[in-house]
Amino acid sequence: MDELDARLHRIGQHPFRARFRLFGRDRAVVDLRGIETVRRHAGEIVERRLAPAAPRNDGRQTPYRGHPVFVAQHATATCCRTCLSRWHGIPAGRALDPAEQAYVVEAICRWIAAQYAPKGPPS
Repeated sequence: MDELDARLHRIGQHPFRARFRLFGRDRAVVDLRGIETVRRHAGEIVERRLAPAAPRNDGRQTPYRGHPVFVAQHATATCCRTCLSRWHGIPAGRALDPAEQAYVVEAICRWIAAQYAPKGPPS
């Protein structure tokens, strides 16, 4: 288990974060489009909604459903800059660099893949 997996496991133990699962339409998006398309969507969402130094509506910019990435953001505490700071040690108040954006996308996609364990998500 690497550091990210250990961190996601700890976050998943939190009662609020543990409630999230992929169901219904959110799961159907992964089923129909595949994990690589969802990874690309995650990159776009993170870049647009989370990466700026002062995201618009920070703390309220991530819906609870409507796309598997949104659900995964809440489950992995990558939903706002406050959660990124508290749970992942990525400070708020400055733009995310490309490595930090890639880290957030990887956390989101690992959680989505774990929702399909042991078989894994469709390609």
